[in-house]
Amino acid sequence: MKKFNVFALVGVALLLLGYGFVSNNTVPASAEASTGVLAAAAAFYDFGTITMKDGNVSHEYTVTNTGSESVTIEKVYTSCMCTTAQITGADGEKSRAFSMPGHGGSPYTSTTVAPGETITVEAVYDPNAHGPSGVGLADRLVYLETNSSVEPKVELRFKAMVTN
Repeated sequence: MKKFNVFALVGVALLLLGYGFVSNNTVPASAEASTGVLAAAAAFYDFGTITMKDGNVSHEYTVTNTGSESVTIEKVYTSCMCTTAQITGADGEKSRAFSMPGHGGSPYTSTTVAPGETITVEAVYDPNAHGPSGVGLADRLVYLETNSSVEPKVELRFKAMVTN
């Protein structure tokens, strides 16, 4: 009987943990599909050689809706925990920082970009995030998932050669 109680308690605890995880990462309803298209003026940036001692580096990507319908950015996330991304809308308002899934915060957003509107996506790279073993080539991505039926995913990429 004691064994059953322990299993029941563990089961209830796991259910509560699962509920807490799901409720904090709720998937918002998808916006209706759009024929709008987000296009980056330059989707790649090379920081060249950077040193760990100089700390974080950042780059701003200019992204424009080249389509005739509004596009909604539904998810923003990065390829590594050493990178964060933040959107500045056409109105100048900054979003919260987005990061790698599972490393703080939800990737979900509902940022709408009207036809012809331009936003800025700032990628911040922390060369110290991986400690002393983080030297060498770093090749990272920022992903924007949208409701566009034409181009649903935008990838913004950068690289850096990290030295001590």
